[in-house]
Amino acid sequence: MKKIYLGLNVDIIEQHHFNMIEQAVALGELTIGLLTDDLIFEQNKSVNYSYEQRKSIIKNFREVINIVAQDSWDLSFILNSIKPDFITYNDDCFVGLYYKIKTHALNIIKQWGGEWINLASVSITNKKQTGITPNKRLGYLRKLLNTKLIIRVLEVHNGLTGLIVENLKVHNSSSSYACEFDAMWSSSLTDSTAKGKPDIEIVDLTSRLITVNDIFDVTTKPLIFDADTGGNSKHFVFAVKTIERLGVSAIIVEDKIGLKKNSLLGNEVLQVQASCEEFCQKIIMGKQAQVTKDFMIIARIESLILEKGINDALKRAKSYIDAGADAIMIHSRKKEPDEIFNFCEQFYKLPYQVPLVVAPTSYNKVTESQLISVGIKIVIYANHMLRAAYPNMIKVAKSILNNSTSAKCESDCMSISEILELIPGTK
Repeated sequence: MKKIYLGLNVDIIEQHHFNMIEQAVALGELTIGLLTDDLIFEQNKSVNYSYEQRKSIIKNFREVINIVAQDSWDLSFILNSIKPDFITYNDDCFVGLYYKIKTHALNIIKQWGGEWINLASVSITNKKQTGITPNKRLGYLRKLLNTKLIIRVLEVHNGLTGLIVENLKVHNSSSSYACEFDAMWSSSLTDSTAKGKPDIEIVDLTSRLITVNDIFDVTTKPLIFDADTGGNSKHFVFAVKTIERLGVSAIIVEDKIGLKKNSLLGNEVLQVQASCEEFCQKIIMGKQAQVTKDFMIIARIESLILEKGINDALKRAKSYIDAGADAIMIHSRKKEPDEIFNFCEQFYKLPYQVPLVVAPTSYNKVTESQLISVGIKIVIYANHMLRAAYPNMIKVAKSILNNSTSAKCESDCMSISEILELIPGTK
């Protein structure tokens, strides 16, 4: 009887996986290599169900002869033990470094005449096709915090930028899996700038949430909302209720009062930090207002921005955690990450901690591996989509004015056919 090895690179077992199993058992004696939690985690994928839970589900499929734990991309030991006639995977992304894994496996099984076969693996419950409910989207950020070394977040300010975060995957040279953004950041700076208005909290919550709704219409990933100062504490309560109901996963509120000015201006402009007691009360009122356990209020500390030092930042961090903050965002406008690293070192000496968040706009040479090494859990690339788009739009507009024709700037623009293909349903 022929032997077949089916590798399941999955967290949630769905109907299409059982369809693959049915196809596989028709070929012969089936062994399933179920990826361990650590190996799924290594790919920056979430783990909602443990290895043992997934194994117990598959064991109910009577035709499965054997289930083995695949804890490495090097399949030498498993394949040499089983000596399958056929090998296949549910995952069809064997490109880039994945291609090397596939090639290595092929070279092993060719020694006894084994073959790689492709089985149909089409998900009928793809959340990107069917959408997502507000509650499921809201809770996904906490799941990511429990399963990933670091959560990679990119700024979005309309549906199109949301689609980029939703769909973009890159196979880079430093990893064997497809890298992608885990969540979206609704930035007050880029949302107000996209509307042609100053970043001084002039764009009200209703207008901000219209943008969020546009993004949510075409995405499924979680979103973190930039609430600036959060305004009056009583107003902040209603902001929490509203954005939680919409399905936003977290709100970040900064400990400043008065007319909001962008933090990267530092003490070049008048910025007033709220008293520790006043800001703690805002956190307490916000936490009392939320309905679900999944929603997060993240306290953003401006002490380093306003040059009040590490000790002030640490004192506030402890107080904000005591008040109920679910995470701490520590902000800096320095060109080097030294004071952020110093804060992290001291922060983890506190009696208890929550996840740390950064937005390395100024100290942009820092790498994600460096951030992981000092304990950062969420990195926000806070304004890059808008900053990238505006210079190119100016370039095209200038070209048309300078040349009295659009022909000269055609190479800087997408073709009309590409635009028509960009969004499903346009044609």
